[in-house]
Parts: sequence; structure tokens; C-alpha cells
Amino acid sequence: MGGTADISLAGKWTYRSYRDDPSLVGDDANKALDLIFAEAVFTFDISGAALKGTIDWTGGGLDLEGTARTTGDAGAPVVAIVGTGRPGTSTAGREYDYRAQLAYEWPTGVDQVPALVGTVMRAKAHDGGAAGYAAAFVAVKQQ
Repeated sequence: MGGTADISLAGKWTYRSYRDDPSLVGDDANKALDLIFAEAVFTFDISGAALKGTIDWTGGGLDLEGTARTTGDAGAPVVAIVGTGRPGTSTAGREYDYRAQLAYEWPTGVDQVPALVGTVMRAKAHDGGAAGYAAAFVAVKQQ
């Protein structure tokens, strides 16, 4: 991997992952909502290329460790993160892997908010869900 990530990755990001279903939803709002796999908040602390933080949702969360480097499209930051469950909580024993890149920022874009675009994979089976399940995600920086 390349250099150190831009510090702008530090902070809170609204996270939503989506089931990888290529079916069109048309104007069916409920069908569109059913595509959401999870909604949470990433909180990142960056020190050099080291990323630490959390992902929290109603009723649970994971601790995060990984890297943040500039290697993507036009030097955009890329993150590689492992999320692990917290001992003594409902997420104990869980593990998820996250990979993402900062989305392209349009030079003439209006009101564009930084977004991480990537995928998440369930690394360890839990609660009837198989290891290896993957989903796309978008995380939008909170202002």
C-alpha cells in the first residue's frame, strides 16, 4: 500500500450496507428499504496509517482496527478494517472485514459530502448467518 491517509477520514460516518440484490425496486419504497442490511455509525481515529475506532448501532457494536492509506483512484484514501465483537456483549465473537475507498470528489460538485464506498464481509458465522456473506456499503461523513 502507499502513503498515509488524509486525516479527513477521522470522525463520524453514517454507515449503511446493502444486500447485493440486482433486482430493480421500481417505485416500491418498502422493497428498497428491504435492501438495507445494516445501519450504524463508524467513528474513526487515525494516527499515521493506523485506524482505530468503533461501529455502533442500536443494541450493539464492534471495535475496529485497520489501516488507512492513499493508494486508490487518484490517491484517494483506502481503508482495510477488521471489526470484532465486544466481550460480554451480544456481539462477542463476531468478526467483520471492511474494505473501502473514498469516493471521487467532483471539482464542480455542489454540496457533495465525503463518502466511503466499499464492501463488508462476515468473517465469522453468528446467529444463523454464514461466514463469507458480503454486502456493499456506503458511509457518509457527518459534518
